[in-house]
Amino acid sequence: MPESGAERLEQVFRDAGRPLFVPYVMGGYPDIDASRRHAQILAQHADIIELGIPFSDPLADGPTIQAAGQAALDAGTRPSDVLDIADDLRDGPPVVVMTYFNTVIAQGASEFLGAAADKGVAGIIIPDLPVDEATEVREAARAAGVALIALAAPTTDDARMAEIGESAEGFVYLVAVTGVTGGEMTMDDRLRALVDRARRHIPVPVVVGFGVRTPDQAEQIGGIADGVVIASEIIRRIGDAPDADAADAAVDDFGAGVAGALRP
Repeated sequence: MPESGAERLEQVFRDAGRPLFVPYVMGGYPDIDASRRHAQILAQHADIIELGIPFSDPLADGPTIQAAGQAALDAGTRPSDVLDIADDLRDGPPVVVMTYFNTVIAQGASEFLGAAADKGVAGIIIPDLPVDEATEVREAARAAGVALIALAAPTTDDARMAEIGESAEGFVYLVAVTGVTGGEMTMDDRLRALVDRARRHIPVPVVVGFGVRTPDQAEQIGGIADGVVIASEIIRRIGDAPDADAADAAVDDFGAGVAGALRP
């Protein structure tokens, strides 16, 4: 029987022996072919790829990712298009898709997660699905062999953190700042205390994201956490590039820089 997505993710953390690089790509931005190229470029540097499925009301996303997602939707991007990109990445690092609850239930949890598993997806992040309301989706995910990746935040109290830890699979995405993506992350005692508190309650690896913009910041996060997610900064660099070739080069250069900072 093929190993599950949770087992694949756990293996990556075990084998690396260092903090992991988890870059984010918005599927369909600026178009499907470009996002496929960007994911393939980043796969050369990444340990896990986070692949966004655009959604019309992305409550966890800041303006940069919201704009990218809307552009992808305006271009006609569908969830199945993004899962096809995941399929193209089968020979690379594990893929975790990020989407919202309505996208999953519109197709049906079992059907959506089965389709994701068929495309090689290892895990799924659903930021608007609270841990205490996730039983049905979690069961469907486990049946499909897809890890349901939980999120925790600075506002998550100890009891909630422990509840997250009881069902966590693959890793937990720890939000570095209160609010949406794209803010400014600051390495300080507050963040160190948050990571320490998460580790006390969560038995799986803890990966930090929201507001990480530079290789230096990634290296700092890597000193206290098991991995780092970078999303908005990658989208910004794509959007600032004057043409497709420049965007590809910007993605490659940034990915190499972050990977180098996390790999002594």
